Amino acid sequence: MASPAITQSESVLSAERSSVTAMPWFVWTSMLAVTCAVIGLHWDISWHRSVGRDTFWTPAHLAIQFCGVLAGLSCGYMILATTFRKDEDARGASVRVLGFRGPLGAFVAAWGGLAMVFSAPFDNWWHDAYGLDVKIVSPPHTILALGIFGVAFGSLLLILAAMNRADGTQRVRTEWAFLYVSGMIFTLMQIFIMEYLYLVAKHTSEPYIVLAIASPVLLAGTYFALDRPFACTITAAVYTAVVLGLTAILPLFAAEPKLGPVYQAITYFVPPPFPPMVIVPALAMDLLFMRTRDKNRWVLAAMAGVVFVVFMVLADWNMARFILQSKLGQVRFFHLGYVDYGTPLLPNSYYARHEFLPQPLKGLVLGLFEAVAIAVLSTRLGIARGDWMKKVRR
Repeated sequence: MASPAITQSESVLSAERSSVTAMPWFVWTSMLAVTCAVIGLHWDISWHRSVGRDTFWTPAHLAIQFCGVLAGLSCGYMILATTFRKDEDARGASVRVLGFRGPLGAFVAAWGGLAMVFSAPFDNWWHDAYGLDVKIVSPPHTILALGIFGVAFGSLLLILAAMNRADGTQRVRTEWAFLYVSGMIFTLMQIFIMEYLYLVAKHTSEPYIVLAIASPVLLAGTYFALDRPFACTITAAVYTAVVLGLTAILPLFAAEPKLGPVYQAITYFVPPPFPPMVIVPALAMDLLFMRTRDKNRWVLAAMAGVVFVVFMVLADWNMARFILQSKLGQVRFFHLGYVDYGTPLLPNSYYARHEFLPQPLKGLVLGLFEAVAIAVLSTRLGIARGDWMKKVRR
């Protein structure tokens, strides 16, 4: 029979072990906030494509704003608690801004949350003044986008600082949280370039130029922040899983257009387009980094930039052909049958004829060389970003 002293000692050790391996509470709130933003944005875009803008108080808008409220309150609490409490550990892992103390990520995310909340009444007034369904790029939407990215990158910095201070089991768990949030930030980036990734344009250079701007910087940054095998692939897989999940779920719910003109008889929520095959170049970049990461940074960036564009073109060019021009590609899973209610599907359109937009060979080749140059610069910036993120501890 164990003595009371031994039992008490074991319980203390168990409590200490669980406190060391458990992730901090702000990691969970950060993950939830970014998830609400991503799901809410995709849901809101689907709402506009299927219903139109009928009121500000849609579930999609509330999900987006919950991200800002949660980030503002949780990070505001962290800043005030660090400033006024005598917790030396918390103060040692903080920075000083305008007399307040807190983690760097908390200040960034709190600012983002305030910007998001401020954008809500501004957006409502803008629609009342200039129309119910206006351009995506407007002043209130710009403020909202900046706020969302503030929350997202602030959340990433919070998790990053906790990860860099941790070791053992807690380090592994925060690494997975970091990868998840990186994948959700990657998803946010893809939302804002979605308008340039039309299926019928996939045999021109424009989608690959846009992808070269937005993707390598995040993929390379994630890999070099962690030095973890397949970090790029996991990041791209999170994005792919989110979009495919929404493609499967959103059409299950009924929707009816409330704004005219109505060109398509929509009875369900239109999901996002089939995601570009970024997981393929992400895997190729991982394999390259795992074998050559000690090379000169510019040489490595040049190699990775070429790899990204080559594998991106090979994967997306052929997937687009499969979806648009094969019988198997006609199934709803690949999104070909989904058109928003406000789009007139003309019989002579490229989409209706299952044909790609033309581009002269010279323009295509020059455009792809431009994409490579951009991808090299984007990758180099991502590597520098990853090297910097290793040093973040506050």
